[in-house]
Formats: sequence, structure tokens, C-alpha cells
Amino acid sequence: MAAERVQPKLIIHGGAGSSLKGKGGAESVRKSLYRVIDEVYELLLSGAAASAAVIHGCQMLEDDPRFNAGTGSVLQSDGQIRMSAALMDGASQRFSGVINVARVQNPIHLAKALQTSHDRVLSDVGAAELLRELELPAYDPLTEIRLQEWIQERQGNFSREMAGVVAERELVEDTSRRGTIGVVVLDNQGCIAVGTSTGGKGFERIGRVSDSAMPAGNYATAHAAVSCTGIGEDIIDECLAARIVVRVDDGQPLVGAFERSFREAHKHQRDLGAIGLDATGAIAWGKTSEVLLAAYHNGERVGDTLDWNDGTLAGGLSECSANHL
Repeated sequence: MAAERVQPKLIIHGGAGSSLKGKGGAESVRKSLYRVIDEVYELLLSGAAASAAVIHGCQMLEDDPRFNAGTGSVLQSDGQIRMSAALMDGASQRFSGVINVARVQNPIHLAKALQTSHDRVLSDVGAAELLRELELPAYDPLTEIRLQEWIQERQGNFSREMAGVVAERELVEDTSRRGTIGVVVLDNQGCIAVGTSTGGKGFERIGRVSDSAMPAGNYATAHAAVSCTGIGEDIIDECLAARIVVRVDDGQPLVGAFERSFREAHKHQRDLGAIGLDATGAIAWGKTSEVLLAAYHNGERVGDTLDWNDGTLAGGLSECSANHL
């Protein structure tokens, strides 16, 4: 007997940070996010598996120079770009990722290749060797805006702790926070997957490792999946993605797991955000920062969190009436 099909669900993010200045800033980011939502959701409606949809969504976000992942990644203190990415399939509960890889267009493709490997998380040297084995062409993800951002900070001896979350000239000064992209998917078979990709904080010490290629920042089981963004060290200290998912595994509703986890993070004065969904079709998000750049499709409509600033730490949507096809 065939398994009952469910309505696919999707939520993505493009980072978290301080307020987007001006209507043009929010609308520009919204346009980029909705383009990904529309294309990935069409894939899901056509029967794409959760992992495939996640990879496609991450690739689109990595290819958008607006976001700090893939093309448009920030530069580290030595002027080099080093990126990290992870993929986790909830059905197999299998995690794979790369840390501080350079000269690749889509780090999520390396994470995908490692899903079937015995060694599923590789650092810079190993990731570079994997790049050669896959015969992927060398690629320079540097953009002029990110270069100018680095030059400006170099003149000030890197007084800012990190680079801008959104790469736009009119926004650089007002979006100086964390940049990561993430995609969480529930497919029509009820399977869940999650992917997260980042260029890092920007201006960081060489060798610094982000949360994005750790279960702290990217985690899934058959019951739920979460992708995080924000200050990586804060996310690691909270082990945020895994903490939320384990709470769902233990029977807590997804939104409740987000609310409890973000109350704890707020108490500890963390600066972070997260998105997630569960096997029932519930969608949730949370932040302790001012802005979370997230958008979702709940099976009936598309929405986003760009204007969400009511002071609450977490929000979400429960299973809608259109869940079953």
C-alpha cells in the first residue's frame, strides 16, 4: 500500500542581523527569498525528494551575491574566502559537510557528495581534494562589494567584529551582523531534510570554524529539522539546532521547542536565529537578533519574517487544513 502523500512545506533563511534600512532593503531581500521559495516549491509539487529540494534551494541562495554564502561570501582577516556547508537527511539521520573550503561555487554540492562517504565531514585540505576528485571547476566567489567592505575594514584594523549580512552598498552599514543561508523541507512523502551554508563572520581569525557544518547549526531527524544563523559561537554554545530537534523527538511541539530554546538563548544573551519544520507540517522560526531574513510556503501561501519585530522570540504556523492532498 502506498504511503499517504502530504502537502510539502518549505522555509528558508538568508541570515539574521540588525534592521534593514528603508523599504527598498526589505523588498529587495524579499524578492530574492521569494524567487527561491517559488522555484523550490514547484520542485516539491513535482515530487522532488526533500534532500534534492534542499540542495537546489541552497544552490540558488549560494548563487545570489546578496547573501553571505557561495558567491558574495565575506572575506576573512587575510583577505581570503573560506566557506562551510552541511546537509542532513532526516530519514537516514545522516549528516555531511565541509569546513573552510575555498574556490568552489556551491559548497552544498560537496556536502551532497559526502552523504554516501565513510568520511562525511571534511576540513579545508580534504574538501579541496574532494573538489578535485569531483572535477568541479575552480570558482572565485568574490564580489566587488565584499572586496570593498574588506578594504574599508582593513584600513580600520578590522574594528568591526563581522561583515554585513546582506551585500548591498546602501545596506552595508546597517546590516552588520550574521550571514548564513538555510533551507528546511518537508516533501510529499513526509520526509524532512535541511541544508545550511555560510561564508563565515568576515574578518575572523584564520581557521575559525562556524556552526553551519555542525549539528549545532544544522540538524534533522525523521521528526524535525532546524537551520540556524547568527553568531556561530553563540549557536554552538546553545547547540541550538540539535537542542530544538531533540525536544521535538521527545514529544514537545515544534513551536513550543522553539519558544523554550529561545527563552534560554535570550537569558544567556545569545545573538542568533533559526528556522525549522516538523513531520506534522508545523513551521517555526525564532530570533534574539533584530531581524530574521526568512520566508516560507505552508502549502497555502507564501509569507516571511522580514517585518517581524513585535518583541516575541519565536513564532510559527501549525499544520494547515491543506496538509493532505
